[in-house]
Amino acid sequence: MKLLLDFLPIAIFFAVYHLSGDIVLATLVLIPATLAQMAFIWWRYKKLEKMHLITLGLLILLGGATVAFRDAAFIQWKPTVVNALFALAFLISPLFGGKTLAQRMMGKAIQLPDRIWTRLNLAWASFFLAMAVLNVYVFKTFSEATWVNFKLFGMLGLTLLFVLAQGIYLSRHMLAQPKP
Repeated sequence: MKLLLDFLPIAIFFAVYHLSGDIVLATLVLIPATLAQMAFIWWRYKKLEKMHLITLGLLILLGGATVAFRDAAFIQWKPTVVNALFALAFLISPLFGGKTLAQRMMGKAIQLPDRIWTRLNLAWASFFLAMAVLNVYVFKTFSEATWVNFKLFGMLGLTLLFVLAQGIYLSRHMLAQPKP
């Protein structure tokens, strides 16, 4: 349910774009759809994740610029900026408290040796950096419609493949969980 909720605004953006062919209109619809998503998450869970707030802030800034200047480049840069910020967060996380961001996010659910946490953290940083670069490549090289398709299907597909590969890797390194 949560994954569906996370992708609902981009699915709405995708639908509006393909029905209208207008990325400015799709962006104009995306902004209130994302605000509604955040309001629902707040109402349902009584908290918003930092990732959601960063994404919302960049959407309002870059989506607003897309609408104001009628220039798709602003919204097309958003995934690159978001992914680059996430890569940076993973890279610098050990400097703040000694734990990697991966360990902070998943450490309560699984136990891993410290070297595996470090590898996992670097893998996530590398993945986000690769997604940032790939986004620029797609929107600079291909048509706007191809970028919109890539934004929904390509990025989602690559993320799912990465998570699957991560699961396989982790299954080989998880430490035995103590029984309650």
